[in-house]
Amino acid sequence: MQKIIFKLPYQEEFFTLETSPLSSEIQFHSFDNSQEIQLKGNIVSISAAEIKNLPLLQTDKFSCYNGNTISKEEYLQQLSKTIEAIHQYQLPKLVLSRQKWLAENQLHLGETFLRLAQDYANAFVYLMISDQTAWIGATPEILGKYNTESETFTTMSLAGTLPLDEEWTHKEIEEQKPVSQYISSILKKYNDVQVSDIYDHISGNIKHLRNDFTTHITLQELATVIADLHPTPAVCGVPKELCQKLIQQIEQHDRKYYSGYIRLAMGSDIYYFVNLRCAEIFSNGILLYAGGGITAESNPEKEWTETELKSDAIRSRLCLLS
Repeated sequence: MQKIIFKLPYQEEFFTLETSPLSSEIQFHSFDNSQEIQLKGNIVSISAAEIKNLPLLQTDKFSCYNGNTISKEEYLQQLSKTIEAIHQYQLPKLVLSRQKWLAENQLHLGETFLRLAQDYANAFVYLMISDQTAWIGATPEILGKYNTESETFTTMSLAGTLPLDEEWTHKEIEEQKPVSQYISSILKKYNDVQVSDIYDHISGNIKHLRNDFTTHITLQELATVIADLHPTPAVCGVPKELCQKLIQQIEQHDRKYYSGYIRLAMGSDIYYFVNLRCAEIFSNGILLYAGGGITAESNPEKEWTETELKSDAIRSRLCLLS
């Protein structure tokens, strides 16, 4: 059984995949590229009323979660190891993530999706089911968008996180800078790059620092560009290979599809969305994922709070069966 419902950023229309004809494909790639889910069908519109009444959205059909998540104390210990690694290898940043378990098995997934779509107009919002695996998310970040007619490729540098009412500090600015530098260095290998000024990107109850990048590449180069970009320092760190190894050593969980990416094509546009603000759905609850960019200036309590705020994107919008 496979099903997906989604909404594109800044659009109100909802879409799903009909099983026939198999004219479209949506792919979910894991953070480490070791896992992939392919959903095939025909992309069609679906109404909010239809989403509410979909019979496939029953959580008792999904696998049962039997794992353990870390405590705040254990997270802070991991954070100390992360900062030690940053000093040892002189890293500009390293991204540390954690999981948060909610033992809630009476979820109305259709209503939860619609609530996320309503509250996150500028996000890619989705609900994906593949056999006993299910994920839901409202990601603010695009890894890439390519137009096959104009051969224009756009992406963003999205990093640094604060509550809406707080002012940016040196820490957030330094956290976002290596992401922008990394993306620019990758794209310049292919063509000239236009870079926007830094501006605020609002995502629910938090904000990020953002730059936009525009260049021109061929369709044949697209897959290579995406492979070069993923995972960006926004979800991993720099240098990429070393930071991936450090993440594997420090984190005690498999990120799976969290901070991986989602590929879909609609018309002349091909989208690649970084899978953030997301959760894995089980028959006995929901597993939230959240992370943050750690630097030498990181404050442990603020980093913990940041992961709480990010996981709240899903947690506070869960709708229960009546």
